[in-house]
Amino acid sequence: MEVIKSIAYFILAGLFEIGGGYLVWLCLREGKSLWYGFFGALILILYGIVPTLQPANFGRVYAAYGGIFIVLSLLWGWKVYDISPDKFDIIGGFIALLGVLIIMYWPRG
Repeated sequence: MEVIKSIAYFILAGLFEIGGGYLVWLCLREGKSLWYGFFGALILILYGIVPTLQPANFGRVYAAYGGIFIVLSLLWGWKVYDISPDKFDIIGGFIALLGVLIIMYWPRG
């Protein structure tokens, strides 16, 4: 159960980071209203809070989060910009997720 909760925190943090960053991107790069940037910044603050709910130490959580971020970013590009991941994206994403599993969930003695 703890593993499922931990994975949910990773996904939530990833959605906050990518979603918040995307709103700031829209404001600064695509000329959307300053409100996009403001709400993006607020969502990025939430991203900074969610990882503190993880059971592991800071370094381990943020190292593993990198793998989650890779995969969520590829999925975001696929769904938002209709850019399908190619076989190298998929292989790289799989390797990144394997790293997450080892870093966060491999039994330690």
